[in-house]
Amino acid sequence: MQSITPDRMKAIDTNCTHLGLKGIQLMENAGAAIARKVLSLDVHNNVLIVAGRGNNGGDAFVAARHLSYYDNIRARVILAGKASGIRTKDALENFNLLKHCGIKGLAEITDSTQSDVFQWFKEADVIVDGLLGTGIRGHVREPEATLIDAINTGNSYVVAVDTPSGLDPATGKGENTVMADTTLTFHRMKTGLENQGEFTGDVEVINIGVCRDAEDTVNRGDLEPLLKRRIDSHKGQSGRVLIIGGGRYSGAPALSAMAALRTGADIVTIATPTNVSDTIASFSPNLIVRKLSSEILHTNDIEILKDLIHAHDVVVIGMGLGNEETIHQAIHQILPLCKKVVADADALNELQLPPPENCEMILTPHPGEFARLTGKEVEKELPARAKMLHDFSRENKVITILKGKTDIISDGKYIRQNYSGNAGMSVGGTGDVLAGIVGALFCRTDAFNAACCGAFVNGEAGDVAFAKKGYGLLATDVIEHITDIMRQ
Repeated sequence: MQSITPDRMKAIDTNCTHLGLKGIQLMENAGAAIARKVLSLDVHNNVLIVAGRGNNGGDAFVAARHLSYYDNIRARVILAGKASGIRTKDALENFNLLKHCGIKGLAEITDSTQSDVFQWFKEADVIVDGLLGTGIRGHVREPEATLIDAINTGNSYVVAVDTPSGLDPATGKGENTVMADTTLTFHRMKTGLENQGEFTGDVEVINIGVCRDAEDTVNRGDLEPLLKRRIDSHKGQSGRVLIIGGGRYSGAPALSAMAALRTGADIVTIATPTNVSDTIASFSPNLIVRKLSSEILHTNDIEILKDLIHAHDVVVIGMGLGNEETIHQAIHQILPLCKKVVADADALNELQLPPPENCEMILTPHPGEFARLTGKEVEKELPARAKMLHDFSRENKVITILKGKTDIISDGKYIRQNYSGNAGMSVGGTGDVLAGIVGALFCRTDAFNAACCGAFVNGEAGDVAFAKKGYGLLATDVIEHITDIMRQ
């Protein structure tokens, strides 16, 4: 089973919410699984649940409620801090239910002087560690640090909820960490729990009913981390995008550039042949245009482009360039200069793959372009098409967005699908908009995530535009609504 990072799990949880599966439902499933594990142990008469104030604690509260049903079990609950400090609505609701469950021992711990409560650790057959979950960052504070020490000093069987408290589930590092006998981690193995048996004990991956589409389909949870910007950020920190396009057409590179700006890139420069440079510059005063040497992209432009590529974070290339051999030769010399590149439209013609060493490449073909890249007819059925894309991306070491009614994205390891978008977006220019969006996001995140979120933003903005314009929507209408999707 493939492991995932805590950030990826957070995105999946958020996606579940947007699909209609509430967090409190997942919390109920997780807590019930913890209770079943405790009941499966040989000795479980005295159970101590040690809970934090986040959703990890909420899972533990649910477990306490389930265990309180059994007359032969004495379940006690220790909360690290005050109930008024419980941070999530779901966790608070489950904590408040405990007063209706006949639990005899329920304590709120704020310091280590409450010695009568610490006697509970010595009496427990089983301790459920629900102190700190996958959101842990930095050093463990009080009272959690003291409670971790108390868990580790006893002879109880310790069941950790999702991850042993104090262990970073992303890196596997920790200073003050619970030593668990069993760790119950939810949905998928977390990267930091692999090969950490000293802290985790046996790791069991528990199915809590996550919707398949929450993981396989791009949704709001994938995008949300990219919507935040530091309050002290300055020009350039959110990305510099270089658009190399135009010559045959003037509109295509302008659409990509405006889309990149609307997605949040701080600086966007268009390097374009001389015959269309003035036309492109006239589209908007927000565009920075660098005039190249001739009426098509030429190898004579490489020296100019070297400096521009070095000054930008991501290169988006191909829109409106044309298909002449001279242009192909220039592209072949440009790509090795790029560290991050989005190749679209005419840049896909006679593209040399795999990409140059140290160049991360995202391709954005429609089915006809993909057929030319592979030399094969594109599969019509979605599963077969997805496998074809996966194999192509793996073999060529690229990330690929195959545009269509359902966009498919693959990095050769994972496959994601995007269902946003509509038939009105078959109008010319929406592919150029997608390339610009992906380029802007690529400045701020990894290539696969940029591709996934770019497809989602483009489709969502298109859906807002379609609701207003119907089949008369234009690519510029899609650009207009990017900011609606990029708001927190």
